[in-house]
Amino acid sequence: MVLPSISQSAALADRSIIEKLALVGDVLITQAQGNEFPASIIQEFSAWVELPVSTSLDTIVDLLDTGATRVVLPTPTSSIDEFAQSLTESVPRERVVASIAIAELEDLEERLLASLTKAVAGVVVDIPDAAEWPKVSAILKKYDIGLLARVAGAPDLAVIAAASAQNVDFVISSEFLSVDGEVADKLDVGEAYAAALKSDRPDGLFPTMVVDEQGVALGLCYSSVRSISESIRTGQGVYQSRARGLWYKGASSGATQTLRKITADCDNDTLRFTVSQKEPGFCHLNTRTCFGQDSGISGLASLLERRKKSAPAGSYTKRLFEDEALLRSKIMEEAEELCDAKDPDEIAWEAADLIYFALTRCTAAGVTLADIEKHLDRRSKKVNRRAGNAKPKWDFAAKEKAAKEASRQEISKPVQETPKKKIKMQVYEFSRIDQDQRDALLLRPIIKTDEIMARVQPIMQAVRSRGDAALLELTEKFDRVKLDKTVIKAPFDPALYELPDNVRIAIDQAYENIYKFHEAQLDRSELRVETMPGVVCTRFFRPIERVGLYVPGGTAVLPSSTLMLGVPAKVAGCSEIVVATPPKKDGTVAPEVMYVANKIGASTVLIAGGAQAVAAMAYGTANVPKVDKICGPGNQYVTAAKMVAQADSSAMISIDMPAGPSELLVIADSTSNPAYVASDLLSQAEHGVDSQVVLLAVNLTDAELAAIEREVEAQGEALPRADIVREAIAKSFILRVDGMEEAMAYSNRYAPEHLILHMENAEQWVKFVDNAGSVFVGPYSPESCGDYASGTNHTLPTYGYARMYSGVNTLTFVKHITSQMLTREGLDLLGDTVTTLAEIEGLEAHRNAVAIRLKDIRAWRA
Repeated sequence: MVLPSISQSAALADRSIIEKLALVGDVLITQAQGNEFPASIIQEFSAWVELPVSTSLDTIVDLLDTGATRVVLPTPTSSIDEFAQSLTESVPRERVVASIAIAELEDLEERLLASLTKAVAGVVVDIPDAAEWPKVSAILKKYDIGLLARVAGAPDLAVIAAASAQNVDFVISSEFLSVDGEVADKLDVGEAYAAALKSDRPDGLFPTMVVDEQGVALGLCYSSVRSISESIRTGQGVYQSRARGLWYKGASSGATQTLRKITADCDNDTLRFTVSQKEPGFCHLNTRTCFGQDSGISGLASLLERRKKSAPAGSYTKRLFEDEALLRSKIMEEAEELCDAKDPDEIAWEAADLIYFALTRCTAAGVTLADIEKHLDRRSKKVNRRAGNAKPKWDFAAKEKAAKEASRQEISKPVQETPKKKIKMQVYEFSRIDQDQRDALLLRPIIKTDEIMARVQPIMQAVRSRGDAALLELTEKFDRVKLDKTVIKAPFDPALYELPDNVRIAIDQAYENIYKFHEAQLDRSELRVETMPGVVCTRFFRPIERVGLYVPGGTAVLPSSTLMLGVPAKVAGCSEIVVATPPKKDGTVAPEVMYVANKIGASTVLIAGGAQAVAAMAYGTANVPKVDKICGPGNQYVTAAKMVAQADSSAMISIDMPAGPSELLVIADSTSNPAYVASDLLSQAEHGVDSQVVLLAVNLTDAELAAIEREVEAQGEALPRADIVREAIAKSFILRVDGMEEAMAYSNRYAPEHLILHMENAEQWVKFVDNAGSVFVGPYSPESCGDYASGTNHTLPTYGYARMYSGVNTLTFVKHITSQMLTREGLDLLGDTVTTLAEIEGLEAHRNAVAIRLKDIRAWRA
């Protein structure tokens, strides 16, 4: 190959020359003044800098730190050992090249030559005549270094080709090179570059991979010596069409390319053109690449560029581009989440979030990926490294050390606790807020469905493909419990469900009530209707054969959820019941859950939670039976996994309902007991920080409302989970309304999971309830009773899904089948109606199935 050279003064006088020379690779800057060298040249171009013998090591290191690719230093033949040692101690070998005249090289002792070549990556040998290049190869070929020959003038193309074949490159001054095509007495730089290339094609063309500035392949084409020269002359992508000659990319479509660099592969028979591609892209199908859609970081950068131009006004993306404070907040938020992430998948997820918002910041400021990569490349060239300490603002180690020191100094002083936030709900007055505010109050906390789905799907795929092995790995990863088995099979060892008498009696009482209510829901009779003479239609139920019941657990013990799911499944007659629940920290299942599992006739207890448990029941494993329906509450990952499984037709699975955080709405008037109202609000708020409770205050005076607020604070502060309650209550609200009609209308729009009616004659208002999971009527019907033992089910629709979903009930675990039986006379009466409708819909086989019978019936009758 060739290494173009240009003097420092010439490069500064006309930057267009070095811009063109740099298209074929590195450029050597000669006659450089190290202390005065312009940083802009070596930061923009891949430049070698040739320095005088007097240059200090500090100057050399500064130039390399600034971005010089390599420095070329004259060889002090009288002190080679010292020269080599000083370089070895200060500068990476791959960043230094020595220069020497051929006569001096020939006179060097073997030992000194070996010493020199250990300290440098290459040698530029000045020769009086281009024909003497073989001497360079003969002397230096046994050393692992780059070989370059420099001659005062321009060598013939044949000489360049022959030298390149022996791994000797020519340094050619810009005085003897033309970047503007054929010029008298000058060598065309494109021809000089192509002289070292090889082609095994009959047409002499070179396969050319076209890539963007990130190295993403845009397409494949061909180059010729002429097209290479023309690309350099125009600074654009110009290729050789095998049918039409020179192809100036984008000349007709407008999708032109700015040429950034031409690179040959290791065998010098294939080229890579790095370009900046204009829209719509390289491919004739108006896509950026010929290999499908962009992906990864380059795909994201392209997407953000498009969104910057076309994001709708008011959209989230538009806000990110225009609101610097919002974007800054998101970057800081995601950086913190990345630092807090623990497992590899979570770290990758949070890193992707941070990259998204960081690139948005860059795009908004007009900074491209190529700009970022230039800085990364420049940093990779640093010889001197920073100490790596954080700025004081972000030096958490120093802050922690200072905090410990301060703590030691303050140890004798009385501790002053930070005052806690009051447990207080926000208050609104329905008549004083506009419709937008009323609608906003109906919204629940936002769940990032897409993000959660993306995390859940790899988990489910792992269980689907690797079964029990994946289950054990995921349980160890998420629950921090190492198990040796995934299931407990019936019959269960009684030792697994030994309970104190009072706990067993309580569970048995709850079981009886729940069983009684759910047994009453199932009409075991067959519905039979004769719709017209001789046409009898029936409907009958059958249990869903195999059901999976998800019981949350881990740190909590939830026999109530096992009862609420298991009892209706048993009443319905399901032949196989699988209970899934996370293990406790010791790897066991809560004995209360095992007791109920035994009582409902479960065949299997799956010792797993989360998305992995849902996947195991949906797809089945060697030890976990596949089920037909999955029911039960859970966190957002469990809910997402249920929805993923239901959407996968290969799983053949249904679910009870989607779910979100727990919620409760209380309607209370002046006859309500403030302590009762507060206790009900708190009973749901303690579920989690994302729970929401609402009080509709019907014509309450300020004093009456204040009494409820005082009770909420006093009772809340006394709870073991007061800190959770504090967060949940802060996101909950009181809405003052003028009457029961207004309250009921708002409640139906909110569609709560739990609705409590706190007033006299509460039962009369039940008929006005259109949307709710379960209703608790009157002052002596706390929601807690429904949660545990009254008989109704506590697995209820949340997040507003009560508008279209029922809570779990006996019918959740059955399916209804219809049948019809027609007599000869019945078909005779109905047949013409069916054939007419089939003809209208153009379904001839449908019509014929009836007509063929009618023909026989009516022929017999005739």
